[in-house]
Amino acid sequence: MKSAVLVIDMIRDFTDLQHGKVANPVSAALVPVIADFVAEARARGIPIIWVVDQHRVGKPDWELEHVRPHGTAGSIGVQIDPGLQPSPDEYHVVKRRYSAFVGTDLDLILRDNRIDRVFLTGTKTNVCIRATATDAFERNYEVVVPRECVATDKAHLHEANLEDIGKYMGRVIPTSEALALLDAEREELSHHA
Repeated sequence: MKSAVLVIDMIRDFTDLQHGKVANPVSAALVPVIADFVAEARARGIPIIWVVDQHRVGKPDWELEHVRPHGTAGSIGVQIDPGLQPSPDEYHVVKRRYSAFVGTDLDLILRDNRIDRVFLTGTKTNVCIRATATDAFERNYEVVVPRECVATDKAHLHEANLEDIGKYMGRVIPTSEALALLDAEREELSHHA
C-alpha cells in the first residue's frame, strides 16, 4: 500500500476570515490541524498534493453558476493559507469543479507515483471532500478521511457526509489512527526495500 495526502481547498477564500470571499471559522480553525498532519506525513515520506479551487476571470464556469463567487484566478483568494507551507517539490493541482479529479491530472499524478490510498484533508466536507472521495473510490483508490482534518460550516452536513463516506467510500478515522496507518506503511515499505 502506498499513500498520498491531498490538501483540498485550504485557500484564503475559504480560510481567511478577514479577506476570504466565503471564509468561515471552522475552515480557519482547520489550518493548524492540517499543518500538523502534513508535517507528520512528510516526516514519514508521504507525498503531499495541494489542490486549489480556481476559476477563470470573465469566462463561463458551470460551478460558479451554482455557488457564490470564490477562487478567482490571480486573486489572494486562491493563495494557500499562509499557515500551510507547501514544499517547492510538492504537486499542485488546480481544479474548477468540486472533485479534485474532474478536468485535472490528479489521477495521472497518483498513478505515476504508484499511489493506491489517498488521505483526504481540507474543506468543505459536504462538497469538495465528498466529491473527491466519490471519484477516488470510483477509480479504485482506498479512501481515508482523518476526521479532525476536514470541516464544513454546517455541523449536520459535516456529520452526514462523513457517515456516508465511511459507509460507502472508505474509512473515516481519528487522526491518530491515520498516522498509525502511515507508520505501518513506512514499516512495510522498509521491509521490502
